[in-house]
Amino acid sequence: MLNQMPMATSSMVTTPHYLASAVGSSILQQGGNAYDAAVAVSAALGVVYPHMTGIGGDAFFLIHDGASGEITAYNGSGRSASCLHADTFKKMGMNDIPRRGVLSAITVPGMVDAWWAVWSRYGRLAWEQLLEPAVQYADQGCPVSRDLSLWLEQDAELIMGHTPLRTVFAPEGTLLQEGDLLIQKQLAASLRQLQSGGREAFYTGELCKQITTAIQEDGGMLAAADFAAHQGEWVKPISTNYRGYEVHQLPPNTQGFSMLMMLNMLEHVDMATVARTSPEFYHLMAEVVKKAFRDRDRYLTDPDFREIPLERLLCKSYADELWSEIQSHPTTAQPFLSQAMGQDTAYAAVVDAEGNAVSFIQSLYFDFGAAYVPGNTGVLMQNRGSFFSLDSREANVLEPGKRTFHTLMPALVTRDGKPYMLFGTQGGEGQPQTQLSVLTGVVDYGMSIQEAINLPRWLYGRTWGEQSDTLRVENRYHDDVCAALASWGHKVEARAPWDGVMGHAQGIVIRSDGMISGAADPRGDGMAIGL
Repeated sequence: MLNQMPMATSSMVTTPHYLASAVGSSILQQGGNAYDAAVAVSAALGVVYPHMTGIGGDAFFLIHDGASGEITAYNGSGRSASCLHADTFKKMGMNDIPRRGVLSAITVPGMVDAWWAVWSRYGRLAWEQLLEPAVQYADQGCPVSRDLSLWLEQDAELIMGHTPLRTVFAPEGTLLQEGDLLIQKQLAASLRQLQSGGREAFYTGELCKQITTAIQEDGGMLAAADFAAHQGEWVKPISTNYRGYEVHQLPPNTQGFSMLMMLNMLEHVDMATVARTSPEFYHLMAEVVKKAFRDRDRYLTDPDFREIPLERLLCKSYADELWSEIQSHPTTAQPFLSQAMGQDTAYAAVVDAEGNAVSFIQSLYFDFGAAYVPGNTGVLMQNRGSFFSLDSREANVLEPGKRTFHTLMPALVTRDGKPYMLFGTQGGEGQPQTQLSVLTGVVDYGMSIQEAINLPRWLYGRTWGEQSDTLRVENRYHDDVCAALASWGHKVEARAPWDGVMGHAQGIVIRSDGMISGAADPRGDGMAIGL
């Protein structure tokens, strides 16, 4: 399972699907820059990795511009329908927002707008050219990957119970298998409308009309006015300094600040003295995660609706307080109950010869999103809005035109103002934890980016239906590690080696001499390609 790490001197693309990586590399070879390649990769992923992402979802881009040296970001998350309040669902006799179906598709997809924003500001090649690979893979077909095959099998009941999904993923009455040809003609037609009509085709044009008319006819909440009102946002990234490296994340409504809080706490430890696969390591990580997630769950939502005290949360003195709490019980697991959340995402990164670097991530939230396709569009809608709370006392309560607490968080590390590392992963609450694993692997344990991604991981959190949190450990070493953790009070679950539950991470490291290394997660279908 140990991937060979490609190295290059000009550019690098890494994605969770080998065809998407090839698309990005091809765009660079056609004279495109990292921004062009990122948009083309994002569009391709929505076709070849349809269980994880697509134009019915959201996307976030974290950017270093080679010409200006500016680090900026684009928040491509959608807002809830203007007609919605928490009481809307309560009056329907519901205590929670449905997780599937048209009533879970309550936020406007922000991905297409994000593509247009990034391409309009930084792109070089023609818009139509960037979407053409995605169109071709949808129209002519692409092979079902290993990961898609596994998810089709796992979600067989879901797929077979919904005609639009069954038609695409079980066209002959049985689920497609790994290596079968996946053809998505209706999605190809929708992508062609984007090619010719650009952003407006999706938010005010004919495709918008097709999507919203079907949603309304099917009893959904999103309307054409919600799509027309959508606008993503250029935002200033937040950051913290970790052992001389500046680690950048997007600000809320993403959970990126939680990872920065974890790093601030870890600066109190010489990590090199903590064996990477020891019970002490996993205990430390779990306790740091709990402290950050306590504040994440308390505050995170759309900052346009609630004040989030970021300055205090990211302050080093506040990290001192949190660390003191951990040290007061150095070998005892502290009780904590996190929020259960979806974990199905696609992360990718691109750097080019001009010094441009794009770290980006996208998702439908759950596997196959809302499991709802409006009309004949072939567009799988996200169910991201199902994470809103209906409790008015909570920060993330559902309100009209609001962006929900978002798990997506691409990362970028700079050293002396220049890009050093781009990385990210799928995984819901696992995203900041896997980022922590990868970053400490490189910075604290002196590993290559591929070695760091290959490390055994942990995942602290709670899945749907569980009444307590669990520390899941990818068990490639000794059972006594899990036994020690259990003796300290952790509810431990040993997972199989190379378990996909731990997420699929990708990363790029740029050395000071200009050598670029790229890595893709052996747990997934990805590939890094350098030029």
